[in-house]
This record gives sequence, structure tokens and C-alpha cells, in this order.
Amino acid sequence: MPATLTVTRRTVGVEVRRGTYDVLVDGERVGSVSLHETFEMPLEAGRHTLQVRSGRNASRTQSFDAAGDGAVAFRCGGKRPLPIFLVSFVVPSLALSLRREF
Repeated sequence: MPATLTVTRRTVGVEVRRGTYDVLVDGERVGSVSLHETFEMPLEAGRHTLQVRSGRNASRTQSFDAAGDGAVAFRCGGKRPLPIFLVSFVVPSLALSLRREF
């Protein structure tokens, strides 16, 4: 039985980078997630990568292991501390956050 990947997009307060984020698993677009929504998909067991993108803005790529019958959950958002927000205009891979939830 496959594992389940869940990507939730929630932030507290105002998020400057709005719109829909594309969800990429192993470099392939598999869906999208909007603010206050959750994206779910079945995933084969093994090692995978995950990234969220919105135009040129992106998160860093996260590697993770999915176990059969397990669940893997991540949380993403566009709200960043001011110094990181400013640097993200030069380094777009810092624009979006992506964290694993345990």
C-alpha cells in the first residue's frame, strides 16, 4: 500500500506572496496548493524530493523517505522574516518556506 504525502499551506498574519503554489515531487509537477488548503497524494515507498514553486519563487528542495502505509506531512508558506524576504529577490529559492511536520 502506498504512503500518503500531505502539503498544507497555512500562515499566521499577512502573506505577501499569494496565489497558488505548484507542488513538485521528484522534479515533476503533481498538483497545486492554495492558501489555507491541503494537497494530498499517494506516494510509492522510497526516497523522494519535494519542492513548492510560484513562478520564479521557490522553496528549497527537501528530501524525505516514505514508508509503505505511512504518512509524510509538510507545511509551506510565503511569509518570511524581513531579512530573508529581501534576500529572496536575489535568491528565489529562499522565497517560500517548506518544513516537514512530525
